[in-house]
Amino acid sequence: MHQQTYHCGYVAIVGRPNVGKSTLLNHILGTKLSITSRKPQTTRHQILGVKSTPQTQAIYVDTPGIHRRRGSAINRYMNRAATSVLPDVDVVLFVIQADAWHDEDQDVLERLPSIKAPVILIVNKTDQVSQQADLLKFVQVIAAKFSFEAIIPTSALKNQGIEQIEKSVAALLPENPAFFPEDQLTDRSTRFLVAEIIREKLVRELGQELPYTSTVVIEKYSEEAALTRIHAVIHVENNGQKAIIIGRKGERLKSIGTSARKSIEALIAGKVYLNLWVKVSENWSNDERALRSLGYDADV
Repeated sequence: MHQQTYHCGYVAIVGRPNVGKSTLLNHILGTKLSITSRKPQTTRHQILGVKSTPQTQAIYVDTPGIHRRRGSAINRYMNRAATSVLPDVDVVLFVIQADAWHDEDQDVLERLPSIKAPVILIVNKTDQVSQQADLLKFVQVIAAKFSFEAIIPTSALKNQGIEQIEKSVAALLPENPAFFPEDQLTDRSTRFLVAEIIREKLVRELGQELPYTSTVVIEKYSEEAALTRIHAVIHVENNGQKAIIIGRKGERLKSIGTSARKSIEALIAGKVYLNLWVKVSENWSNDERALRSLGYDADV
């Protein structure tokens, strides 16, 4: 009896900030792994998500948006995190926003000829384009820019086009045994995911009020019989930012903490005691040593 071959490989999800890369990964996996918000550059690290089927294992790598704000150390870090994965993957998903081509999209496009892997163009947020003729015209213009393996119109938010993406990826994966156990979702630790959840709540709660110069570090994570105790520090760069996060009589920090605790409890399926505090770490986002101490060198 002929035994069916198994296919496994790495798939990079790349594009400029805020085109929906993390939302796309979450819908492919069928669970919330990458944090999301409307604020550009929410994703700062490579996030690895594993999707296993009886025939394939696709290891998706969500990356920070490739951008032109390169002045600070953290912006350089994010661009490195986004591009360092490209030489080693088997498939690239280049995500753009329907009917919106920016200079930063062009920056990503110009990197593609040097990549050996086939590139699939994902035209996301198609639900925001009212006229199909406009979408078709836009896609034709972009299609002429590069020899894409496939072009897939998608609305990650509305779960449209996801199945087609997975089929196209599966057809391109090399013959390999599975690299991860079939029930493993990511290579990231629970501590990392918890810190990301807190940062997501921070970004969503504060929106435009808080600049990019905040990050979260888990200082203590201990599991007891019926309770997980987590102590986390939110690092900011000045006292003004600290005051914004804490809010009047501590109400804002309390709101962020409550929202984060509920999501962490859902993640670990257990009760959580979460203690948050805010610390001023001047100029951390432009200090290479501070970045490393805050966990920004593990994946690039």
